[in-house]
Amino acid sequence: MRSEFLSCCAELAPLVQDVVDDLAVRPEGGRYVGMGADGTPTALIDRRVEETVIAHLTGRGISRTVISEEIGIMPGGGERGTIFLDPVDGTHNALAGIPFFALSLAYAEDGRVTEGFVVDLAHRETFIAVRGKGAQLDGKEAQVSRTQLLEESAMSVYGRKFNPAPVLYLGQKIRRWRLLGASALELCYVGCGRLDGFIDLRGTLRVTDAAAGMLFCEEAGGKVSDLEGKPVLFPDEVSVGKCLVATNGSLHGKVIEYLR
Repeated sequence: MRSEFLSCCAELAPLVQDVVDDLAVRPEGGRYVGMGADGTPTALIDRRVEETVIAHLTGRGISRTVISEEIGIMPGGGERGTIFLDPVDGTHNALAGIPFFALSLAYAEDGRVTEGFVVDLAHRETFIAVRGKGAQLDGKEAQVSRTQLLEESAMSVYGRKFNPAPVLYLGQKIRRWRLLGASALELCYVGCGRLDGFIDLRGTLRVTDAAAGMLFCEEAGGKVSDLEGKPVLFPDEVSVGKCLVATNGSLHGKVIEYLR
């Protein structure tokens, strides 16, 4: 399952881990150092990880373009393709000592994501997906859960602006409601069967947050859509957010129905 992109990501992972280990759960790591291209403040930990990743990517010339949550769009040094980067998905968790945050990278050509790489920086697990070739967690095949009933399901659910009202009807049906705080990992958790679904109604999910995790979920047998059950289409920039529903596939129609 190795490609030039995935090999580069594997080289990057320990470099990023060193930066995160140095700055996580430290006041210095949370110091604001500017405003990100996504319109939110950039913490030092995000900036340092982003600098580490971009220096490595551009040095290898893996893609023509890199789109990152903090810096926005920049040349990648290569001839084709786009890489979507979220340096630290779940920054608050990393700074607060909550062990649920990740590095997320996805590679796309002609508007289609073909490879995804997500590293759980707290537990050092690696989630890899290649379109048409499946998904792997630490080298082993990943598959979604077989849960068939909402009443037996566990889902991560985000209400719009932290207002749970739009999902209360669904929330009354599912067995367990979680809110974990790192979208890339939550999508991967659906892919490997730890969650039965991930629902984000905030309208703030960006391509850098979701591209790699969406591919992992789908390649592991899951389904990802918008609130109407249609494909989620992200623009190639980070200022536009979307809503998203990801499930193990078996529950997808039921979730869409309850959200309506």
